Amino acid sequence: MSLAPPVSRDLLTAAAETVALVLEENSPLPETSDDVETLAARLRGHISQLAVALPAGDSAVTRARKLGSTAVPDGYVSSRVHLVRLAEVTQSLIAAARGRDPFERLPGQRLRRPSRDSVRVLVFVLALVTLVVAASVPRT
Repeated sequence: MSLAPPVSRDLLTAAAETVALVLEENSPLPETSDDVETLAARLRGHISQLAVALPAGDSAVTRARKLGSTAVPDGYVSSRVHLVRLAEVTQSLIAAARGRDPFERLPGQRLRRPSRDSVRVLVFVLALVTLVVAASVPRT
């Protein structure tokens, strides 16, 4: 059992949004080195906040802290690769933090619709209960 504080939905949502800025297919690459530094700083902040809520010996936490402590390398390609790796380890921390709360949904994830047969059974049970209640009411 972990004594770490629970992670708020706002923190998980903010971290997931930052990760989406980097990892989504339709998201453009940062144009300037300042953009890369800004995104890297945001991801490092999410890593430090999420790592507090997870067990210290967790391999995802250790990997994220190690990668988060390294500086963004010079060069266009290497800095973007480092940014993607930061986003990936942040994503693994988000998944680990969500693993502590089984009722947490991903942002934008819709609830699953029940199957047609489940709805039919529910309607049948409600109709049967209504008949039983109606039959048990005394007639006047």
